[in-house]
Amino acid sequence: MKFNHKEVILFDLDGTLIDSVPDLASAVNHMLEALHRETFSENTIRYWVGNGAQVLVKRALSGQTEIDETLNQSLFEKALEIFLTFYGQHLCIDTAAYPNVTATLHALKEKEYRLGIVTNKPFDFVGPILEGLGFHGVFDFWLGGDSLDKKKPDPLPLVHACEKMQVSVDQCVMVGDSKNDILAANACGMQNIGVTYGYNYGEEIGIHNPTFIIDDFSELNELL
Repeated sequence: MKFNHKEVILFDLDGTLIDSVPDLASAVNHMLEALHRETFSENTIRYWVGNGAQVLVKRALSGQTEIDETLNQSLFEKALEIFLTFYGQHLCIDTAAYPNVTATLHALKEKEYRLGIVTNKPFDFVGPILEGLGFHGVFDFWLGGDSLDKKKPDPLPLVHACEKMQVSVDQCVMVGDSKNDILAANACGMQNIGVTYGYNYGEEIGIHNPTFIIDDFSELNELL
């Protein structure tokens, strides 16, 4: 089965197009060391990624996925500043595109699809990462988690992307690795594709009812 009458493909970034955990984990542990707190393995931090920088920092300070609601606000603000400053200076050290992402994106462009990114990552980091990984000119549009008043799983970013790219929700497909992507798409009636290789906090992506599920990014060529 293939999607029909689609013009725009929207992608999540972290966990869908790129594995950014190595650099995020490095920034998290730099922040924790600066605050004289316990550091964590990259594999542990991997399960904290996917809800934006503020949530990641709060989880790191809490030492677990569930955020400690008693966290000191001034400590959090100091930690966030340390994290963002370090990460902003080390965006593409060990971050890499997942297998078959680059070739598939170029194949979709050749089919004349317009491509966009809707991520919960801070907007200022998105462009430099795309440049650093050689994606210059591939994407027509992108939104960060701080671009609008609400971020995924709220449907607002997806609806806003449709408006900016002058297409209807029916003309778009959302591709993502986490429940935030699938819930946001389903909430606005946008067909979507869940990828199984990303983060998603250890959950099966299928339990959130994506339209399709793929195990390898190159399978998009068969659906679009």
